[in-house]
Amino acid sequence: MLNALFINKPSGITSFDVCFRLRKVLGTKKIGHTGTLDPLADGVMIVLFDKATKANQFLVTDNKEYIARVRLGIETDTLDIDGNVINETSYNLPDKEELINVLDSFLGQSRQEVPLTSAISVNGKRLYQYQREGKEVELPIRDINVYEIKLLEIHEDGFSFKAKVSSGTYIRALVRDILKKLKLTGTLCSLTRTAVDNVTLDQCDALEDIEKGNYTLHDLYELLSVKYPLVDYENIDDIRNGRSIKIDNDSDRVLIVHDKEVLAVYDKNPDNSFSCARGLW
Repeated sequence: MLNALFINKPSGITSFDVCFRLRKVLGTKKIGHTGTLDPLADGVMIVLFDKATKANQFLVTDNKEYIARVRLGIETDTLDIDGNVINETSYNLPDKEELINVLDSFLGQSRQEVPLTSAISVNGKRLYQYQREGKEVELPIRDINVYEIKLLEIHEDGFSFKAKVSSGTYIRALVRDILKKLKLTGTLCSLTRTAVDNVTLDQCDALEDIEKGNYTLHDLYELLSVKYPLVDYENIDDIRNGRSIKIDNDSDRVLIVHDKEVLAVYDKNPDNSFSCARGLW
């Protein structure tokens, strides 16, 4: 069985820190996660280990949900509360109707400028390295999709909202763009990832509980079966030997299984046969 952990990452540590601490718990050096969370953020983090790490590339998701809280009146160099304050202003709380209309204007596909503090590489160097060196660089633009966005509450110093977005969407950049439309100064002050695909926060174990040996293992089948069509293939030897196969399926990528055991990911060829993209046994 190929296993994963669903973790409620605490705020204040990096995703790398989580994996480092889990290596000791799980007794393995082979460990990875399916999506980075900034130190500020907490919430859903899916960790794969041992042979399950083979599936990492197939678990890139296009459906993540967050709850973000925005603090008004301050601007930082990192677009979040952990950065250095570069501007402070007085403010009036936005009108509820205006705020809802502005949030709704971000629904659907759009283009987003990547934050300077991100780990995206430009000319062989991470963007955050340019920031640390005080050097200017042209920031990449990404296509993003906001599937849902909803105002949750207006607070005495800002507001909070929930958003379901595509992979690669930076919530702090979304906050930046929302504030720009509102003509307000502010920054992201807390962020919780509440769901990744069908994995929700209430399914996740606390990191401190895991370190005490109290955790639930989740089969990789549980994660992959919601992303790809399943093909139950009888001749296991064909799959284990990486042979191309003929199956009747219209999809470009399928998950080959046998008795609910994940065997491999197969991709369609131009002649409608399927070839092994990655063995997962």
